[in-house]
Amino acid sequence: MGMVAEAQFHVLAVDDSNLDRKLIERLLKTSSYHVTAVDSGSKALEFLGVLKDEQNQANPPSVFPNDHHQDVDVNLIITDYCMPGMTGYDLLRKIKESKSLKDIPVVIMSSDNIPSRINRCLEEGAEEFFLKPVQLSDVNKLRPHLLKGMAKESHPNIDKIKAMEETHSPDRTRTNYNGLEVA
Repeated sequence: MGMVAEAQFHVLAVDDSNLDRKLIERLLKTSSYHVTAVDSGSKALEFLGVLKDEQNQANPPSVFPNDHHQDVDVNLIITDYCMPGMTGYDLLRKIKESKSLKDIPVVIMSSDNIPSRINRCLEEGAEEFFLKPVQLSDVNKLRPHLLKGMAKESHPNIDKIKAMEETHSPDRTRTNYNGLEVA
């Protein structure tokens, strides 16, 4: 029954490394998530419909079937920090600046354990910061964030729900400061 409930979650995975993208995609699918994987921040924004909304000119047809974010049902975005062009941090900021997308939880992943980078991402609204290679234990930490994102859509009093989830979240292996985990 747990797998059926999790299968409804749609995760957008963003990584310029084909190997890392395939790894995260496999881990997410193993955990019964629906996954859309793209290789850049700009393709992620295109998939979400943000680029089309920002441009007041006609765009060529999208490579994605859903090119308006109103039609896209993404429950979580997991993105690499270091990518050519738009970084994962830039993508995080674009998502959090968007009125219609700001409640989608964003998780940043990186092979670099740089505390200032981690703190900057968490301060800008990232839910988690995973060190690469991402492991199944990391993927298991996504469920509370997915539930929180869904709760924001349907419950106006999200602070009480958030407090309950943090109280009941599984054991954590990384230090937790005010509800934010730091590697």
